[in-house]
Amino acid sequence: MKSRDTLIRLKRFQAEEKRRRVRQIETMVAEFTRMAIDLDREIVNEEKRAGISDPSHFAYPTYARAAIARRDNLKRSIGELTAQIEQAKAAEEEAQAELLKYESLEGREKAIERVLESTARL
Repeated sequence: MKSRDTLIRLKRFQAEEKRRRVRQIETMVAEFTRMAIDLDREIVNEEKRAGISDPSHFAYPTYARAAIARRDNLKRSIGELTAQIEQAKAAEEEAQAELLKYESLEGREKAIERVLESTARL
């Protein structure tokens, strides 16, 4: 029984680790989204300040051009992280199902032990 308890603790740890990974990626996506929105505001402000909103114009602000590149990189990263979230959620569900399987096995074994103990007393 001790090895089964150890195995269940391991499965619980693994399931919790997968859950943490999903939360971590979701937090990163939220942070990157916030940063992209901030960059959008900065780009608009820089374009207003310079009076030029066409990125192909020769006098377009360098800061705005750099902010656009950064924002686009963040959006690509958000897309990649979104795919990782789906994978991480699938791994979390798998780990949770495995944990439930081991916990139900333990529950059945304990029920059988109780029945055997009660019949042995008779």
